[in-house]
Amino acid sequence: MLNPTGKVKSVIGHIVEVSFVTDHPSLYDILVLENDPNVKMQVYNSKNETTYYCFLLTPTRHLYRNSKVINTNRPIHIRVGDGVLGRVMNVFGDPIDGKGEIDSFDERSIYRKTLDYSSITTHQEILETGIKVIDFFCPLIKGGKLGFFGGAGVGKTVLLTEIIHNIVMLSKNESISVFAGIGERIREGQELYEALAEEGVLNTVSLVYGPMSENPAIRFLTGYGAITIAEYFRDERGKNVLFFIDNIFRFAQAGNELSLLMSNIPSEDGYQATLNSEMAMFHERLSSTKNNYISTIEAIYVPNDDILDQAVQSVLPYLDSSVVISRSKYQEGFLPAIDMLLSTSSALCVNIAGEVHFNAFVMVQNLLKKAVSLERLVSLVGESELSDEDKIDFRRSRLLRNYMTQNFFVIEKQTGKKGAYVPLKTVIEDVEAILRGTYDSLSEEKLLYIGSAKEALE
Repeated sequence: MLNPTGKVKSVIGHIVEVSFVTDHPSLYDILVLENDPNVKMQVYNSKNETTYYCFLLTPTRHLYRNSKVINTNRPIHIRVGDGVLGRVMNVFGDPIDGKGEIDSFDERSIYRKTLDYSSITTHQEILETGIKVIDFFCPLIKGGKLGFFGGAGVGKTVLLTEIIHNIVMLSKNESISVFAGIGERIREGQELYEALAEEGVLNTVSLVYGPMSENPAIRFLTGYGAITIAEYFRDERGKNVLFFIDNIFRFAQAGNELSLLMSNIPSEDGYQATLNSEMAMFHERLSSTKNNYISTIEAIYVPNDDILDQAVQSVLPYLDSSVVISRSKYQEGFLPAIDMLLSTSSALCVNIAGEVHFNAFVMVQNLLKKAVSLERLVSLVGESELSDEDKIDFRRSRLLRNYMTQNFFVIEKQTGKKGAYVPLKTVIEDVEAILRGTYDSLSEEKLLYIGSAKEALE
């Protein structure tokens, strides 16, 4: 039987200071109260030689100074295996979907080492989403990472959910899907769960939730629990995994809240000094092996629409594709409101995208950049003052902008318009036709919210 070896010195928010005279704990060990084992805390780092900062994982009402704690000598473990598919769990692997106990006895620690370099590989194939502007301007590589950057209420979660619909539900992709709900609304998690159940694909998806109502320690650790499940299916079951995160900014925010409670000196931007290492520890585990891949799609909240915010910038080095959602385009009524010039992807090269796609992309980028300067000129003197060549380019840029709008399946009930899935091959053909002038005779409005461009002729 374990002996109580520590005492609680103080409780500051969700940070507990615990002192040990002997039998010092290891990092990430779970401590429990001697008189109430349901009260759990995790050792995070040391304050001095005998005192440790711990994340409190349960309510504080049962804690008091000098209460004795027992070291379980093991970190948090989460359940893995087929039993977690179709279920909603918290970071401890406990079910929170009201469907009874999870039928899985296998479990793994949420803290694991990253793959060594010899095991990691990159894939050279695009994973289609069916969303025109994403597949053309910032495609997702199989085994890569795609991030949606946007402020509050511009459609990040809608885009993420639409990709889940198109890849998991519509395409009946054979991959296993894992969803990490970090610090977002419970309502959105419930809606996603119901949609997956309605489409009959819930049995291929595992959901791990740590909503905004939870304390920062739970929110901070939820992503690690979801990654552990993804790693299990990749390594031990030989499955390709689609990994969805909503929202990675809340992971950074939770870490900042905990850091402040531990009286750590923040960096100049106000975030914790360990932000970059925390992001590295999180993202580097989402790697692909020679046999199987983990494709990651994550939403990144941009506070005050400031893309230079340090928490936002800390995510960028790990992404293969970055999708920037523009508030001005959203306010103009374009959906998805993606800034086609700021959004980028490392997949847009001849070796991965192919020569046809790459050449079309380069021509469109040149046209859109020219249209930006023409837009300023038109606002001053009017479109009639442009040269004939500039008039053609300006008009085609607006046709392209409208063509890239799209109705989504996941908001059909709100818009009353049927969603559309458009293959990448069709998008490339349509873009080339617009650049050639095939649709010059049509009004710009004809290309708004259609699937393929041929629909505009009907």
